[in-house]
Amino acid sequence: MKTGITGATGQLGQLVVAQLLQRTEASQLVALVRNTEKAASLGIDARAFDYSQPDVYALQGIDKLLLISGNEIGQRKTQHGNVIRAAQQAGVQLIVYTSLLHADTSRISLAEEHLATEQLLQASGIPHVILRNGWYNENYANAIAGALHAGAIAGSSGDGKISSAARIDFAEAAAVVLTSTGHEGKVYELAGSSSYTLTELAAIVAEQAGKPVQYNNLPVADYAKLLSSFGLPEALAATIAGWETGIAQNDLLDEQQQLAQLIGRPTTPIAETVREVLAGAAQ
Repeated sequence: MKTGITGATGQLGQLVVAQLLQRTEASQLVALVRNTEKAASLGIDARAFDYSQPDVYALQGIDKLLLISGNEIGQRKTQHGNVIRAAQQAGVQLIVYTSLLHADTSRISLAEEHLATEQLLQASGIPHVILRNGWYNENYANAIAGALHAGAIAGSSGDGKISSAARIDFAEAAAVVLTSTGHEGKVYELAGSSSYTLTELAAIVAEQAGKPVQYNNLPVADYAKLLSSFGLPEALAATIAGWETGIAQNDLLDEQQQLAQLIGRPTTPIAETVREVLAGAAQ
């Protein structure tokens, strides 16, 4: 059975492909990407595919489809709907979709488009699996250098707890679901095995780097201004800062351990990801 992976050249997509290659033959995998030349290094068949105007022909012969959510905020419902309709026409037998942790209750604005996509899948009649992914460790790890320079991590999430995991953990879970049975119709809340506040994250960075780092909890408007000062467009900065309201209310906290159960091991702790980042910076 052939499996198609949308967004296969993205950060998550590449990891999923690598995990799938450990579990199935390369001949059974298809990368569905905007730029097929960029996909050459994946070592699998690549077909041109765009969420805005998906080619039904590109899905021919594909039995299972991993729909990795698009990165164009505000366009996801429309784009995902396009892909789902193309999958219907092509006769895809199963869609696995990467949604957001607690999409049905989360106050994080990203949840709206994810929940809308889940509803489109339900209405499509295509058997499906929902992978509600929590935050990636990398969401914070990428800011470590700046935190060390400024001596602080900034945000507006207060004492909200975050159950993040490394991107590779989520990729492995997707590969497990795509290559095993018994998942159809399930909604998985995928989150890290342990949780932390940003105050605790700052302490982890400080301890490992041997430098003082604190957490500065700012009003949402002030955090948005700070993000804008780094070059983010004002609207995007306001959106990202707005996510912190949900985080402060524990919308990224989950203790069900479903991700660890799927991959058969504890997820990668944030401290390990911080260690890797600092080691890479020291080279």
